Amino acid sequence: MTSTAGEIVIGAPGKNQRKLVGRVVSDKRAKTVTVLVERRVTHDLYGKIVGKSRKYHAHDEKGEYKAGDMVEIAESRPISKTKSWVVTRLVQKARIV
Repeated sequence: MTSTAGEIVIGAPGKNQRKLVGRVVSDKRAKTVTVLVERRVTHDLYGKIVGKSRKYHAHDEKGEYKAGDMVEIAESRPISKTKSWVVTRLVQKARIV
């Protein structure tokens, strides 16, 4: 990974680089989006499938992703106190209702 003049650039994807897919729930901050990642896991004791979710703050350099968009995020070096992820690509554009 390299950084030049305040721009965050991801290098070649590493072998152990984590990638997640989630929905943008907030795009109100400058160069940052909040991504909600939902997953389904089996409960340890009861065996029932339970939905779990977690929010990640991801870097969006150009501010091109809006609320409702499905995006892929990749782990990167820490950019701020809460931001260690970078949006890599748009999976699906939000539907206009």
